[in-house]
Amino acid sequence: MMAKMQETSFEVVGEMKNNSVHEECLYLELSNHTGDKILPLHTSIVLFLMSYCDSTSIKVFLVPNEDIAGGPLWKKEALANIPISILSQQELPPVVRSCRLPALVEKDGKFCRAGLAVVLRHIIQRTCDADCNRKDVSELLGFKKTCLKACAEVSLGDCRGEMLKALPMLARWYQHVQEVSGVKKAAASCGIHLLSLPAPLSSAAVLIPSSCDPENEKAETTDLHFRGGPRPTMNKLEEHGISAKFTSHPCPSWSLDWRNLPVAVNPIEGKLSFERALRKQQQLDNIISIVAKLAKPGDTIVDFCSGGGHVGIVLAHILPLCQVILVENKEESLVRAKDRRDNLSLNNIWFVQANLDYFTGPFEIGVALHACGVATDMVIDRCIKALAAFVISPCCYGFIQNTIKPTFPRSQKFKSVLSYKEHMVLCRFADQTAVQLPPERRIIGKKCMGLVDLDRACSAEECGYTVYVTSMEPDSCSPKNNLIVGSSSGHCLGVTA
Repeated sequence: MMAKMQETSFEVVGEMKNNSVHEECLYLELSNHTGDKILPLHTSIVLFLMSYCDSTSIKVFLVPNEDIAGGPLWKKEALANIPISILSQQELPPVVRSCRLPALVEKDGKFCRAGLAVVLRHIIQRTCDADCNRKDVSELLGFKKTCLKACAEVSLGDCRGEMLKALPMLARWYQHVQEVSGVKKAAASCGIHLLSLPAPLSSAAVLIPSSCDPENEKAETTDLHFRGGPRPTMNKLEEHGISAKFTSHPCPSWSLDWRNLPVAVNPIEGKLSFERALRKQQQLDNIISIVAKLAKPGDTIVDFCSGGGHVGIVLAHILPLCQVILVENKEESLVRAKDRRDNLSLNNIWFVQANLDYFTGPFEIGVALHACGVATDMVIDRCIKALAAFVISPCCYGFIQNTIKPTFPRSQKFKSVLSYKEHMVLCRFADQTAVQLPPERRIIGKKCMGLVDLDRACSAEECGYTVYVTSMEPDSCSPKNNLIVGSSSGHCLGVTA
């Protein structure tokens, strides 16, 4: 399922053509394997879809993952309807250099869509917008038009012919797809060789490999030391000298002068009610007061899980000498943020529609307001990898669970005391902080919330960070009012952790 490129003449682009800034530009990876130029699977899939859609409005660049200067020029047989050029990694637009490929950039060079699912969906939507009669294309998104939307893009292996034989339903789908009108033509035009498979095995005859470790699963279900409910778990931690602790907020009374800010900066512009907008202002005051102390001119600040850009747009407005990047996987939210940016004529803000893993660029500060579940842990890990400071408000503790990357408890300190199931008890009760709950339950919920975030803070400290957990002021601004603040150079935090 990978297309091999053939030697022939090719246009190598030294500088992007002036007219290319007026088009959407698509950047695809070109790999080098034992002297051959190979199109990776994700590149082949994108080119296949473009050929199937007869897409001609997007300029395509292949980006070698190694320097080919001075080497032979390469090109596969040209697709009749897709002009392709080669661009070196050094010549990529800045926002694309911060993302994994495939990536597609709008004409202003500041709105980037990255990741296979996001790029495929956009190509389909562009085709349908241009020709409403292309039902063969619109049906690719399913009857609810939600296919490829907010896709996790997680793969456990290489889905070649051998794997297809072991997955009978997928093998039948693969054979059915080859019978769809236009598929074989599109595949041939971009050098994709479709596999001819024998009759698939029945489901009953196939032993599906599992990524789960049965020994670990058995150990969890037979944990003789596990005791249910939050109090026994909290008591167990206290017996080992671990209790929820909150540092005083470094700027408890700091607030922006919202009345004198442009309307498009205000959260109420994001279609919120007045009451919700007021609480959002208070949440933003808490985060921005800390970020403003950390930020220096020239810093890049990334607003992860940005939604409609409530945090990022304010930061870009009040810190004009910093570059702000909004990373969000929901297109509608980023389009809304982009409209607000346009109203404010902000030039220091980029937009990246992608899963968090697809943003790979350097930055100095990472922020996230109400990052759900393990998204908080992914943001912290991404910040630590970049040696960046972070200011994060977690949310949806009940959604926390072991995944391929984050596992819980996070820190060695907590792992030495709690099992996974005991930690999940804390997470479940940490969600019980809503104002309509009895005060006693909310107090326990707040303590559980503090313990879960203390575990996260300890994990970052084990990576050399200085970290503290604090509460937003006032508490009423959100039932999820914790803030985790960390820096690899602790003196910049302005408080003693």
